[in-house]
Amino acid sequence: MLEEKTSYINCPKLCCSSLLVSEGREENYQHILALVFAVKEISENNHILFNMTLGMHLSNSYFMARWTYLASMELLSTRGRFIPNYKCDSKDWAVSVIAGPNSHICPFMANILNVYKVPQLIYGSSPMTDDQLQAAFFHRFFPDGDQQIMGILQLLLYFRWKWIGLILQRNESGDRFIQNAVPLFSQNGVCFEFMGEMAKETFSNDIGAAFKDFSKMYIIIMKSTANVIILYCENQVTVIFRMLPYFTEFEEIPIERKDKVWIMPAQMEFTSLPFQKSRGMDVFHGVISFEIASKEISGFNKFLQMRNPTSEVEDHLLRVFWEQAFECSFPKDKLDEDTGMLCTGGEKLENLPKSVFDTTMTGQSYSIYNAVYAVAHALQAVFSPKHRTRAKVGREIFLTPKAWQLHRYLRTTSFNNTAGQKISFNENGDLDTGFDIINWVTFPNETFVKFKVGKIDPAASPDKLFTIKDITWPTMFNQVFPVLPLSVCNDNCNSGSLKKKIEGKPFCCYDCLPCAKGKISTQMGKSCVVQNYSVLLTAQNLCILKAITFLSYNEPLGITLASVSLFLSFITALVLGIFINQRNTPIVKANNRSLTYILLIVLLLSFLCSLLFIGQPDQGKCFMRQAAFGIIFSVALSCILGKTIIVVLAFMATRPGSKMRKWVGNRLAFSIVLFCSLAQFTICTAWLTISPPFPDSDMHSIAEEIVLECNEGSTTMFYIVLSFLGLLTSVSFTVAFLARKLPDSFNEAKFITFSMLVFCSVWISFVPTYLSTKGKYMVAVEIFSILASAAGLLGCIFSPKCYIIIMRPDLNTKGHNHIVLDILKY
Repeated sequence: MLEEKTSYINCPKLCCSSLLVSEGREENYQHILALVFAVKEISENNHILFNMTLGMHLSNSYFMARWTYLASMELLSTRGRFIPNYKCDSKDWAVSVIAGPNSHICPFMANILNVYKVPQLIYGSSPMTDDQLQAAFFHRFFPDGDQQIMGILQLLLYFRWKWIGLILQRNESGDRFIQNAVPLFSQNGVCFEFMGEMAKETFSNDIGAAFKDFSKMYIIIMKSTANVIILYCENQVTVIFRMLPYFTEFEEIPIERKDKVWIMPAQMEFTSLPFQKSRGMDVFHGVISFEIASKEISGFNKFLQMRNPTSEVEDHLLRVFWEQAFECSFPKDKLDEDTGMLCTGGEKLENLPKSVFDTTMTGQSYSIYNAVYAVAHALQAVFSPKHRTRAKVGREIFLTPKAWQLHRYLRTTSFNNTAGQKISFNENGDLDTGFDIINWVTFPNETFVKFKVGKIDPAASPDKLFTIKDITWPTMFNQVFPVLPLSVCNDNCNSGSLKKKIEGKPFCCYDCLPCAKGKISTQMGKSCVVQNYSVLLTAQNLCILKAITFLSYNEPLGITLASVSLFLSFITALVLGIFINQRNTPIVKANNRSLTYILLIVLLLSFLCSLLFIGQPDQGKCFMRQAAFGIIFSVALSCILGKTIIVVLAFMATRPGSKMRKWVGNRLAFSIVLFCSLAQFTICTAWLTISPPFPDSDMHSIAEEIVLECNEGSTTMFYIVLSFLGLLTSVSFTVAFLARKLPDSFNEAKFITFSMLVFCSVWISFVPTYLSTKGKYMVAVEIFSILASAAGLLGCIFSPKCYIIIMRPDLNTKGHNHIVLDILKY
């Protein structure tokens, strides 16, 4: 640690003094040289401050508030006498303070200097304040912090890094990052595996506790699956960061070291301690950092080459730095003291490795350089004839400006520095510029090079706001841009799959589930969507044309059903012909000839109506088929109900004194048929009027096919038609069941009971089967039910009679059917 020193650079009698509060280790010595270089340039330039020389006073905060307060109060005291608020040497009057690079010194300094309205120029990160009065005294030579946050976000999104870690310091800058950046990152799909607090550096003797905290942080980093980590800290943290690979040398940590892609903000520059000179630099290899946008300052390298501790007698700090950097010592007053290797003064700064001293002007040094020039231009405005105050001391005249007069000139200053870059402030008091994106590349000789690989330019068009080019990645990734290191919670979902969030983990973590059958996802992890006109391949990420299908006459199932329908129609017509031919025989008369003819005709029509269900659906077929089926089967069931009721009434009428005889006859039977048929006809007419069926296509039931079908229009009306048929069936079955014990010589009631049992079994099994099938097989199920139920009626009712007519004509006599025959005469 350097001791606090004060240095003046060729300060003549006309002098305005500027104070730099810096955490002045040797690694920050370039900041001091940038200040000296800027002061020297301005003093030699008569076009800015004519006949006037700037001076400076340097102080070290030592990371402590009391040293910051001391430096601030010394500024208000007479030189060499610590009496705050008593300053008699007018030529040593300080008009501004340049402070940095760490943010925590700003509020301590402001507590003193704000009282005197002293301009405070901040060249590193600075705390934000809601107090506009306090903020008026700060002039930040640092771009808007939100702009840097947006730059980091753009970097993450550009490389598709969605799973990252965060290590920050618990100060106002870190808190502001959590408050502003973390929600913004989450809104843009970036989530954090961990957010750790950087172990606080300590200057006490409790090194063990501090090292334990660092070890915990190391374990968290190495266990992390995130390959990208934001290190949102300040300069001194790079000292700790450089030691990261060597923690395992001091303590047994059973974790293998892994390279990470580190992202560092502009307020974090390379620093190092003397004992680290022998340590490797590989941990910095591939680091991506932000730096205040800058241009090369001509003459700075030459200025560094001319630095010589033997010629700069008054610059005591240079001699201290020289001894530490070159590991030598200058001759002391005591001759017997062992001084080791002597410093000759011939050593060259450019020969030092960059890990010790970087001869390239850093972003923070560039800000100091611009801050000095800003003060000079503000003084130039103040010393115009309208704004100067004269104080006469003996024969000398001193210009003694008030510090508060500089504020409005600093706020509105705008100039081009020696590199040609325009320097000005925005309305919030931040430096109106952007950031450079720097890529660090290290070498085995303990040195490194920082390459400018991109920039954040707020003044550019939106498409050029963020630009980046080739990047060298950490060694472990062994990749060259644009082949990118991945930093995701889990592998990307392939096309044909859907993301599903994992409970208890951040939203970036998800499982990849295959799309459901009938859906497709052509983009990685995107939503599975239904494809209406194509069939999905196995991976569900590509489509081919679907086949259009319907129950046709060209396929085996259609041919089989059509053939069965025609065959049963032929059988029905044959039975009808037999009954017409045998119309005068007792068995035909005993079974109510007229109802028998009607029943056979509607059974014939029921077999034929099944053909309406086969073939490509069109408007005519869809309009007719369900209505025809419902009306035809209603007539058939009403005929069976009429026949059963007549049989029951016929046997009841044989009792002595029975009044049932007047109800027995064709009139009652026709009335039953007519009433039941008209009821079903009314239902079907209402259905076809309100919501008629129409041709449609089913694209969702079967992923590989588009099924052409008839949409029933109103499913409710369809089930009402079926329900009415079920009612007729139930009544017919009940009446027939009650009449099953009639004399064996007339057993049609038993046949009707059995036929109704078959009919009920078919249609009860139809409903669940129909609802569980898809596509053309739904149509096949309905056709099968129509044919099976109609065939059941035909076979159960008419096969016994045909057997008697054809095979046993001896039973077809009046003696076997005399009861009904006598009744039916009336």
